[in-house]
Amino acid sequence: MPLDVKKLRDGVTIADGAWGTELDKRGVPPGYCREEWNVSHPDVVEAVAAAYVEAGSQIILTNTFTGNRFVLGRHGFGDRAAEFSRAGAAISRKAAGRKAHVFGSIGPSGKILMMGEVGEDELYEAFKTQAVALAEGGADAVVCETMTELAEALIALRAVKENTTLPVAVSLTYDSGPDRTQTVMGVTPGQAAEELTAAGADIVGCNCGAGIENYITVTRLLRKATDLPIWVKANAGMPELQDGKVVYKDTPDVFAAKVPRLIDAGANIVGGCCGTSPAHIEAIRRVLGSRGSR
Repeated sequence: MPLDVKKLRDGVTIADGAWGTELDKRGVPPGYCREEWNVSHPDVVEAVAAAYVEAGSQIILTNTFTGNRFVLGRHGFGDRAAEFSRAGAAISRKAAGRKAHVFGSIGPSGKILMMGEVGEDELYEAFKTQAVALAEGGADAVVCETMTELAEALIALRAVKENTTLPVAVSLTYDSGPDRTQTVMGVTPGQAAEELTAAGADIVGCNCGAGIENYITVTRLLRKATDLPIWVKANAGMPELQDGKVVYKDTPDVFAAKVPRLIDAGANIVGGCCGTSPAHIEAIRRVLGSRGSR
């Protein structure tokens, strides 16, 4: 089932929801490296992917968000980045079958380029390692997600484009500034969309952040700046601390009820981020009906 990126601009495609919390529910110890479970507990990781396919996701990600050598190095797995990403892509590919496309997840390095914590060449090589492994594992595309530094996002985009033939989505997180429509580095949706489009991104978007209400505005600003398909995976509202635990208040029905407004603002690919689950995706599918089919 080849991925036709151009067709994504013509309709609505349902993506998946959060992975980290779903894996945690299934037993990943607090603070442990979730990507390591791609090789030690592949059946558990596959269960998460399969649950999203069953819920109606037409795009699912891979358990590789913190799979770059910098973050893995904190867990003592810095030399296993390629292994974990290749395995993560293969797991999602198996679960997706012909029902969904697989977007390999590449998250930020955790280093700040503008502060000199890492060099451009180091970032490029780390993202290249992940990108090549994700392609080898069977990913249909890559999403560079939850980025806050535009320069890092551009390096990740270039690393994927120059070392694979996969389409690339680039998604930044907007939750700062007077109206929460900037990244923590002060990047606006319009600036990001224009630069990423010029750099060859196939899809641009936003994820995580302060919830759908805020991302309706962000999506409008993205749409004004680009004709590319727009990817939106919002959190289930703002995180709150209850009894020492972080919780998200948007129930599946509350979350899904806001999705049509997101689409009207210009979103083409919709799913969820922190606090969402297969139940949220199933609710989106019910709300969209035939509008969500692809």
